[in-house]
Amino acid sequence: MEIDQVKSALLIVDVQNDFLPGGALAVAEGDTIVAVINELQEKFSFIVATQDWHPRDHGSFAANHPGKNIGEFIDLEGVRQILWPVHCVQGTHGAAFHPDLNTTKWRKIFQKGTNPKVDSYSGFFDNNRKGDTGLGNYLKNNGISRVFIVGLAADYCVKYTVLDSLSLGFESYLVADATKGVNLSPEDTKLAIKEMKNEGAYLIESKALF
Repeated sequence: MEIDQVKSALLIVDVQNDFLPGGALAVAEGDTIVAVINELQEKFSFIVATQDWHPRDHGSFAANHPGKNIGEFIDLEGVRQILWPVHCVQGTHGAAFHPDLNTTKWRKIFQKGTNPKVDSYSGFFDNNRKGDTGLGNYLKNNGISRVFIVGLAADYCVKYTVLDSLSLGFESYLVADATKGVNLSPEDTKLAIKEMKNEGAYLIESKALF
């Protein structure tokens, strides 16, 4: 598959220490995608990334709700919210990108989850779609119409980024071997990929771009 360098972007979602083995919200084998993503970056001239960037008092953290446990659900500003361990707190090691991830070609980093009253899985909007990171307009203003999405995690932040990318009219590709899922339930990643495909996303392997 040939990459149109003028119209195509590589979007790297949340490859941060807390989502990698040893992190607060680790994705099993999440570190194995770093080399794949670095190799993919050599094929793109336009690369952007997202970064979970939570304040410590974020409403999605179970620790901020006495008597509540990780994995329970609450109502957070009218949105059904699962409670997570404290992760990707602004300025911490956990919020930093994996040290082996090549960041030298990145055009811009879009931080998300900064509002303590609403979570933000997607790189484009928060979960109630009232907050906009500016990513969509940035891509469109730079002539991007085709987006290749990689990163963590397939069943949460990657899925919602893909779905929002589609909703904004971008031709959207999920690079399957450059993502991993949390899989709170064993079938979560499988179901997420099915949902993305049903909404119009293309599922490809990185080798298709070489």
